[in-house]
Amino acid sequence: MMTKSIIQGEQYRITILTNQLIRMEYSQTGQFEDRPTQTVLNRTFGTPTATISETETQLEIHTPNFDLFYEKEKEFNEYTVSMDVRFATGYTHHWRFGDTEWNLKGTTRTLDGADGEIPLEDGIMSRNGVTIMDDSTTFAIDEMKQPVKRLGSETDCYLFAYGHDYFQALKDFYQLTGQTPLLPRYALGNWWSRYWKYTEDSYLELIEQFKEEAVPLSVSVIDMDWHLTEVPERFGNGWTGYTWDKKLFPNPTRFMQAIHDRGLAITLNVHPADGIRAFEEAYPRVAKRLHLDQEAEEPARFDLNDENFRISYFEDVHHPMEEDGVDFWWIDWQQGTKSEVAGLDPLWQLNHYHFLDQVERKHDPLILSRYAGPGSHRYPLGFSGDTIISWESLDFQPYMTVTASNIGYSWWSHDIGGHMLGYKDEELSLRWLQFGVFSPINRLHSSSSAFTSKEPWTYEPTIAGIMKDYLRFRHALLPYLYTANVKTHENGEPLMQPMYYRYPEVDASYRTRNQYFFGSELLVAPITQAMDRQTELGKVAVFLPVGDWFDFFRNCRYEGNTTITMYRWLNDIPVLAKVGAIVPLDAHPEQTKANELPTTIRWEIFPGSSNQYELIEDEGNQRCVTRVRLDNETKKLVIEIEGSKDILPNERQHEFHLRVTDEVQVSGDNLSSMYDAQLKEQIILINQPEEQHMLTLSGFAYSKTQTSEQAVFDILKRANIENELKDQLWDRYRNESSKKKRFNLLSQVPSRELSQALFECEYTDQRAE
Repeated sequence: MMTKSIIQGEQYRITILTNQLIRMEYSQTGQFEDRPTQTVLNRTFGTPTATISETETQLEIHTPNFDLFYEKEKEFNEYTVSMDVRFATGYTHHWRFGDTEWNLKGTTRTLDGADGEIPLEDGIMSRNGVTIMDDSTTFAIDEMKQPVKRLGSETDCYLFAYGHDYFQALKDFYQLTGQTPLLPRYALGNWWSRYWKYTEDSYLELIEQFKEEAVPLSVSVIDMDWHLTEVPERFGNGWTGYTWDKKLFPNPTRFMQAIHDRGLAITLNVHPADGIRAFEEAYPRVAKRLHLDQEAEEPARFDLNDENFRISYFEDVHHPMEEDGVDFWWIDWQQGTKSEVAGLDPLWQLNHYHFLDQVERKHDPLILSRYAGPGSHRYPLGFSGDTIISWESLDFQPYMTVTASNIGYSWWSHDIGGHMLGYKDEELSLRWLQFGVFSPINRLHSSSSAFTSKEPWTYEPTIAGIMKDYLRFRHALLPYLYTANVKTHENGEPLMQPMYYRYPEVDASYRTRNQYFFGSELLVAPITQAMDRQTELGKVAVFLPVGDWFDFFRNCRYEGNTTITMYRWLNDIPVLAKVGAIVPLDAHPEQTKANELPTTIRWEIFPGSSNQYELIEDEGNQRCVTRVRLDNETKKLVIEIEGSKDILPNERQHEFHLRVTDEVQVSGDNLSSMYDAQLKEQIILINQPEEQHMLTLSGFAYSKTQTSEQAVFDILKRANIENELKDQLWDRYRNESSKKKRFNLLSQVPSRELSQALFECEYTDQRAE
């Protein structure tokens, strides 16, 4: 028996990185790769606790988490490599090399043309506790951060043997492959994007319309038609372009300054496949640098493997436009996976070089591009592609988005509302927008069809009003979203997490595909199917883990450890907060530009459990942390400020909204307090404390009983059934004191959907007896 981290034979090398992570290489030539690769940047971890025993033919590696068995010098396969992995629960699973049956999946390159579910690639999480990440075909990265051919290692893979410790697996994955960069604050707000031939005037009028409607925006996406698209036939098509169309935008610098003055960042869509052609404004600079024949209109062919082209691509084409006002680029590569170098994906190259260029030039680097395999999280954001407008497409997106966390890809940006084709359905558009608000990036987008635009005021008034409210709420969430963004960057905690990350031993957490945790405090279950026409309610089955849960928008409470179908009208989706949750919001989102910090923080605070939340706010390299602590036993609420307080607004105030049934007695210095009986909230207002401010909240607890009578009445009132039947049901319901009999009564309603919707109301009242 012996202990060491690297075991090497003539044709194999096995590196024990941690007690749960192993690198396995096989090379017929005996050469092995020590340099970083396109996927793996760092193989330095702490010292593992491992023992090795071997004979002439057999190698065994034992750690506290697994036992690995290998027939030495043989290629890796299901007969030569196996592993027993131990779970925290004491369960042991026997695994053979190559088994992916229980993989919990990762993500995919694109949703282009998708109309519903498509296959996903594997991730690093598995319900059986072991997964393989194959790194055999990627290129090595040299000291100049350039991709180069590998040395040896026909097989180079990483075994993740983490059981159900999904958070630790993800943390080590990020240490292995690199951090997710910190996104600029503006990226977390509402994006306006449309494939449309705008003019300078029409676009600025549109932005003013958003302002008049009190709908905040943070990013202006100019798709395709910002540049020349009608080009002489000898140059081919107009998809690739870098020259502003002066008929539409006569003064691009003036136009972009006007957008910046309104508080928005700017990204331009580019399709780089056709290189730089002679009609481009930048062509003379490019031709001079590359020694092209300008009279013959010799094009600069797109080839990022050519260092001279790469330098010219950035310095002669992109940098001047960035100096004029472009904040980042939307790289829309659709030309496949082959470049001038066999095996080197041009999409990965675009992401890699564009992001490196941004890092060198900006403190808040960002690109919008497509996924190019494991490690792509280092180049956020992800553009998921041109989906079909359908319920099937919407129904797949929450699952696809949250599952991407299993390969560390946290920041998907979908075409919210769908991109093309499909059909008109305003309910679908609204439900998609509601998911967008509770997704990583909320980018409204549509195709060049005149009938698929997403301006909220163009919808039927009720739908339009709800849309605008949700778009305002997205900007209200910016304090919460930015804090989650920091946790992704620094701690490896994705914004969207599958239920099984926190409840890995509960079967139901693997079955609720479209449900997820959204940041540290909220659980979200978007509605992705059309409503029932008789009740006018949408529905979704929601798994509630053990404990009590508050509906964020309705203020009712559910007892957990169950799965219940929740029904919601158009203005609502299930967003739940566990007891003790603390959620910071911008109290006036329509007044705060996305790159600014709010003047007033609104804290939504739920009773029932102690908790602490740290609001993180950055400006440049400075950081301020506002910590709110709730002690459920002593009923104390403490707010503390640490760090660079100078970056905060001078008139910063804090509103505490306590979610309660009855009035709370509040004591403390320099505060005002009132109880809103209609909203069932105690509202406390204080000015920014110098360091610490303490409040005492006598009676801050939730009532042990709830009443469902009003909710039952509202559902019956809106149900499309006979009025006489409504009267009969309502009279019998009000006169029945027994909860069990009320359940029996509601189960007799001659409509399954109506019966189930009424049952949900009763479920919130389950402690009444």
